[in-house]
Amino acid sequence: MAQVVVYVLTAVAALIVLLTRLRWRQERVAGRAAVSNRWAFWHTVCGVLGFVLWTIFLIAPGDTLLGGAAMGIFGLGFWWLVVIFGVLLLTRWLPSGGGRHAGSGGDDRWSGGPWLSLSAHAGMLVIAIVMTWAYLMQKV
Repeated sequence: MAQVVVYVLTAVAALIVLLTRLRWRQERVAGRAAVSNRWAFWHTVCGVLGFVLWTIFLIAPGDTLLGGAAMGIFGLGFWWLVVIFGVLLLTRWLPSGGGRHAGSGGDDRWSGGPWLSLSAHAGMLVIAIVMTWAYLMQKV
């Protein structure tokens, strides 16, 4: 049962990375503060690498190099980097500190505010925790 949960969460994690990238491609990214495009770039790169390495680890036989412990650790490491970069992307929603004259947050067509981003990246944190637990408990 734990394997099925991990497989589903792997797909959900890939979807979170993809949707974050698609959302970031908008000309004017929603939020209150400017955040470097580099964070979104590294979020995507780590997400793709995490997905590829973790998926290879999941489907390769456990007695091979591709299904071995190192592949699982590298895959998990990239998922944790996705969590870190996702949190950095969320900083765009922090108040700018400009007082009364600070601009309002940009228009966020998908959610009307930071809630979609916050829920996706909180979900990514939970996914990384579950994947790490499954790996450490040898459920996958």
